[in-house]
Amino acid sequence: MRNFFDVTLAELETLLENMGLKKYRARQIYKWAYQQGVFEPDLMSNLPKGLRVSLGSLFSFTLPLAKEILVSRDGSVKFGLASADDYLFESVLMPERDRYTLCLSTQIGCKMGCRFCVTGKIGFIRDLTVSEMVGQVLAAKRHLGEKKITNIVFMGMGEPMDNLENLLKALEIMKDPFGLGFSYRKITISTVGLIEGLKAMEPKTACLAISLNAATDVKRTDLMPINRMYPLHDMLSAARSVKKMPRMRVTFEYILMKGVNDSLEDAKRLAELLSGMKCKINLIPCNESPYTEFRTPERDAIDRFHTYLLDSDFTVIVRESHGQDIWGGCGQLGIKYLEEGRQ
Repeated sequence: MRNFFDVTLAELETLLENMGLKKYRARQIYKWAYQQGVFEPDLMSNLPKGLRVSLGSLFSFTLPLAKEILVSRDGSVKFGLASADDYLFESVLMPERDRYTLCLSTQIGCKMGCRFCVTGKIGFIRDLTVSEMVGQVLAAKRHLGEKKITNIVFMGMGEPMDNLENLLKALEIMKDPFGLGFSYRKITISTVGLIEGLKAMEPKTACLAISLNAATDVKRTDLMPINRMYPLHDMLSAARSVKKMPRMRVTFEYILMKGVNDSLEDAKRLAELLSGMKCKINLIPCNESPYTEFRTPERDAIDRFHTYLLDSDFTVIVRESHGQDIWGGCGQLGIKYLEEGRQ
């Protein structure tokens, strides 16, 4: 039986047409599931009885079980979701003034092996399905009740562009007006810069953030082994050619690690590397964990780095960390696998 949450609206319309039904029925079903949170066909009262019976036999409306919900001192919420094959994947809901940003995972583990990331220490287990990505949004929606998720960021466990087919399909459901109804401007894909994925970014796919973390190939390769395959020059060339909408700029994420990439010389090299490129820079002070050797820089070092880039006419912010006390910060997800020796 196929999982309903793996199916795009276009696929559902085609299926119903092949059954001799009108396409608008697909939109009704989507609205019941995604907008009203009704997952039992018998309760979809404006559908013919025969269609309700057929839906129950065609689709499972099963979602990942929220096995663990942890609340941080700062109000962030980490969801530990259990897959049908008993793996755990995590998402984090982060409140900021009048916004709720949801950080989603795309894989269980990760192939990229970035040295500063706990998820990379797990190794790769498997890709998440479309329904497992969509299920993270529905779990957070259920938790929030009347409040609304305003932003989606694919910055959790895994490399989104390494699971490109499922990612693009999940995005279709998330952006569909009859589905979850998010604007592409409110969705960000964070990637290490897989060139095939960058080339697949059509206008209105989503906003793009590239995890940079160093301004030389030698240092970036040491921190992020994928740089051997996609060195800075090639990756930045691909980023420049991404088909963006007017006024949209690529964001570069730079995790500041004490004594590694946080010096004024590093800031100067970064400014030279990105010179002439319309972009934004997010500086992310390293989130520490017992499983990586990297440490958070002193505030003076962060401010010095930040000020240099501002003075060099870049749009740059220091991103505040969320959920560190529940291992929900950037680079901390999946720590249970290491604590429990799971695989």
